[in-house]
Amino acid sequence: MRHSKISAVRGMNDLLPSSAPTLERFQGLAIAALRSYGYCYIRTPVVEPTAVFRRSLGEVTDIVEKEMYTFVDALNGDSLTLRPENTAGVVRAAIEHTLLHDGPCRLWYYGPMFRHERPQRGRYREFYQIGAEALGFAGPEVEVEQMLLLQRLWKTLELGPVRLQLNTLGEAAERMRHRQDLIAYLQAHRSELDADAQRRVETNPLRVLDSKHPGTQAVLEHAPRLMDYLDTQSLAHFERVQQLLRQENIAFEINPRLVRGMDYYNLTVFEWVTDRLGAQGTICGGGRYDGLFELLGGRPTPACGFSIGVERVLELMGAAEDAGAVCDVYVLHQGGGTYDAALRAAEQIRDAGVDVILHAGEASLKSQMKKADASGAEFAVILGAEEVAESAATVKALRPANESAPFARQARVSADQLAQRLVDALCAEDDLSEQ
Repeated sequence: MRHSKISAVRGMNDLLPSSAPTLERFQGLAIAALRSYGYCYIRTPVVEPTAVFRRSLGEVTDIVEKEMYTFVDALNGDSLTLRPENTAGVVRAAIEHTLLHDGPCRLWYYGPMFRHERPQRGRYREFYQIGAEALGFAGPEVEVEQMLLLQRLWKTLELGPVRLQLNTLGEAAERMRHRQDLIAYLQAHRSELDADAQRRVETNPLRVLDSKHPGTQAVLEHAPRLMDYLDTQSLAHFERVQQLLRQENIAFEINPRLVRGMDYYNLTVFEWVTDRLGAQGTICGGGRYDGLFELLGGRPTPACGFSIGVERVLELMGAAEDAGAVCDVYVLHQGGGTYDAALRAAEQIRDAGVDVILHAGEASLKSQMKKADASGAEFAVILGAEEVAESAATVKALRPANESAPFARQARVSADQLAQRLVDALCAEDDLSEQ
């Protein structure tokens, strides 16, 4: 009996080997950037008590209202949720384990998040984020430091044009004054708003500012501006952020409708956006959330952070077009005794720190060369009967930069020099590619 095919859950995607090298490159460069600014790794559970997100994100946010994967634990009846974001989990862990006992700390995380959304380009039900949280730091300086970290990362990744957008949400009392006037204004124009905006007028009017509906956007052109309700201290904080960014030559634009999707933010919020991903143009977002510790049962603690949408960055990096090489060296043989020699050679080359694929099974050298070329390897190492008899190997560059590149024409190399010669040749290829 033939069983029906089972596919992945809609919106939860497989990462295929062709895309893995791009992901690995991104992970390595992102982690290196985070460590260079003093951030340490933290891992929190994928499943958290539902209260972690209901308290932190806000009862009337889209995430809590309709996007969380929530279920009841069959053993004890607890309400649990697959994490839709990781900032709240990191803060919960910091409180539970008293991570700030000896002073502020910088933490980074990486892992899957889950939201029950309509899958579309750049928006999935299981998606990965890498992010950072600076806990216990007051003042705008640490916010700008995070923006500098991100600017450095985008430059290293060669992402092309990405824009930094800024806004300030002020403090709770300032938002409350603005909220009253905003509700009155939106109610006066209620019939012109889209259905989602109408639903949010009383419950979460600030989120109306984030609407993409053309009619609602037209109404918002003349809505009360939160910036006009800010006190001197909040305005000075935001001005200091801008001053430091200008000082460091980081271009930015003020977006007064930028509010982010979580209720825990205050003061500075920011996003890095691109025009190359359609409607899902935000690749990174974050800001300050000084009240979150108290919401989760901790002491008042200043904090700020950001998260990067991994899938969106990978698309900008061109994962589909530039999958990268699977290995550095592909070792070919003619079976029999030549396989034993090829196995020894492959292990010696790996001992030198080089990635190697040894051809499995028997096939013609012509067929093996096609596989070697498809692997993306820089060099093919051939061990036939003649090479084995001479305790040597034939090395050929599969994609030489020029005729003078190492092994541009194939060469015979003694077995005891093979690994080092390949290391030297790979270094030379790297030097040529950087010129």
